[in-house]
Amino acid sequence: MTTHPGYAADAQSTHRDGELPERGRVVESLRKVRMSDVGADRRARLDSLARYLHDVAEDDAAGATLPSTIGWVLRSTRIDIGRFPSLGEELTLRTFCSATASRWAERTTVAHGSEGAQFRAVSIWVAVDTETGAPARLGDWFFSIYGPSASGRHASARLALSAPDPMVARAARPWPLRRSDFDAWGHVNNAIAWAAVEDSVDVRGVDSLLALLEHHAPIDPGAKPLLAAERKDNEWSVWLLEPGEPGQVLMVSKIVLPPANA
Repeated sequence: MTTHPGYAADAQSTHRDGELPERGRVVESLRKVRMSDVGADRRARLDSLARYLHDVAEDDAAGATLPSTIGWVLRSTRIDIGRFPSLGEELTLRTFCSATASRWAERTTVAHGSEGAQFRAVSIWVAVDTETGAPARLGDWFFSIYGPSASGRHASARLALSAPDPMVARAARPWPLRRSDFDAWGHVNNAIAWAAVEDSVDVRGVDSLLALLEHHAPIDPGAKPLLAAERKDNEWSVWLLEPGEPGQVLMVSKIVLPPANA
């Protein structure tokens, strides 16, 4: 799988590239790349990959019979794409808890396709109280299920991507929201944030890349976010911002393309 220099994963919190845990819970799921998942280039879009990741995570949580008082809010995702899935390809996804903390956990998902697609995603999910929406402490019930695969690795919820330069922010354009963009929590769904990235970054003809996305604040109904983007060499940065000067960062993403001579 492609390794992108400068963005190596923290060896203390994640498994090595493509490695499954030696023990503990691993959930496998199958997905097929459908017409609704691709663009004109027949490549599975980033928002489609995000939905696959959501689906297998939901399958895992449902099978583990977690308490109904706990929900999960996605904080960040890193996707290393060795080769994009394409239309009609069958995908096998395997997911497991790769690190833990008192109020959040890290999930790693490894995917391989029938036509050679491969990607690996590492996400941080924050546990929240379903009544109050506040971060919730994970109990023994969680660590008994997911602790073995994490093997004592500590998950960090620290955000690393920064706000745009003022000149880039001033050039931001409106990015209207639809009712279908909101999830059961009343926030803009993570896959919709990835759709904003797809709307800004042209990766046609690119087989592999590194994609990072962080949620800095929820996007609630009535919001009127602005979409800003900037390219420097082989890196794209994309932001969703609140209107104003300076607008609060709602979402930030970085896309790292392979070097031109790779």
